[in-house]
Amino acid sequence: MIGAGVSGLSFANAIREARDGANVLVLEADAETGGYCKTIKKSGFVWDYSGHFFHFKHPEIEAWLRERMPKDEVRKIVKRSHVRFAGVDVDFPFQKNIHQLPRQDFIDCLYDLYFRDPNAPQTNFKEMLYARFGKSIAEKFLIPYNEKLYACDLATLDIDAMGRFFPHASVDDIVRNMKVPDNASYNATFTYPRGGAIEYVRALERDLPKGAIALSERVTKIDLDAHTATTSSPRGGRTLKFDVLVSSAPLPALLRACGVAHDERAFSYNRVLVFNLGFDKKGPALDHWSYFPDRALSFYRVGFYDNIFDEDRMSLYVEIGLPKEGATDVDAARERVLADLKREKIVTDHELVAWHSVVMDPAYVHITKQSLAETARARELLAARGVHSVGRYGGWTYCSIEDNIVETRALAKSV
Repeated sequence: MIGAGVSGLSFANAIREARDGANVLVLEADAETGGYCKTIKKSGFVWDYSGHFFHFKHPEIEAWLRERMPKDEVRKIVKRSHVRFAGVDVDFPFQKNIHQLPRQDFIDCLYDLYFRDPNAPQTNFKEMLYARFGKSIAEKFLIPYNEKLYACDLATLDIDAMGRFFPHASVDDIVRNMKVPDNASYNATFTYPRGGAIEYVRALERDLPKGAIALSERVTKIDLDAHTATTSSPRGGRTLKFDVLVSSAPLPALLRACGVAHDERAFSYNRVLVFNLGFDKKGPALDHWSYFPDRALSFYRVGFYDNIFDEDRMSLYVEIGLPKEGATDVDAARERVLADLKREKIVTDHELVAWHSVVMDPAYVHITKQSLAETARARELLAARGVHSVGRYGGWTYCSIEDNIVETRALAKSV
């Protein structure tokens, strides 16, 4: 396996079960396991690289993980989230709660929703938003928020770029919600351990034999004919023979290592700069996370760790979408974030006690017609040669953490 994140560790467990204790080796270029599910502990605060909350739809998977976790507190939370629009907190999803907007904005949204042209072209994500929700809902929230997140023109994305994760709503749903609220979504509930998301990673590590994970060892070349992988590490490189190779590395990086020709232009993505911020006292005691479509604000989302465990010091993660390329001045971005948090009255006279930042690169992949075609072609070609590319970045897709476990368990049964 290439990559000791959730996908790689999940496959390692599943293949050992499917093949009665088969020999496995998980190669990880980083010095720690977890991928983007790493946890940072600083000055009494517990943070992840970003808000990694588990939305289990398969009870057997959750039970399997919990059996392998310490008796540390794991809470199941009913999600509370809002959209901050013009100083008003509107329940998420925005499109089902336009009746909570200021009067004129509500009228604009309702009018444009009713008189939209449902037969308008829907060849990309932006066109879909206009055709299904009308001009005002699209331009007040759906377009500015998602352009801040993806750091791209939504017209470049496939119409189904977010799959089941996009909260669709019909006119009937929207009108009915004005009288009988129903804001259920795929992540209406989530679980989170007091020790951070890394506890789930530790659970995936627990049953693996000693020596099954090689840290600080990067795969540099894969010979598809010889079924070998060459690595580099501070201990010295080696060449390993493989029967089955499973990779959760970004698909274009895997293709380069395999020497497989591909169109790099198909694999566009954004980066996300994440700030974890710890303050000396409590802040707003409501949301678990909030969405910010206002383009004048640096961030698109703010999450509140302290509201999960009812802690007495405000603990935030703040996310900023960035283009694929470009310099990032972390100190300047942090100062702007603090100013924006004060503008939104999330921070008042609070003192910043501790902070941490990380750039997730890649973060959200851009799913386009071109990427869908190139991804399908490349994964099929690799699979025919015994190499399987999995996970969010290996599959170049939008998926949940649990989806990665489901995918790799199924793969282990089939190879």
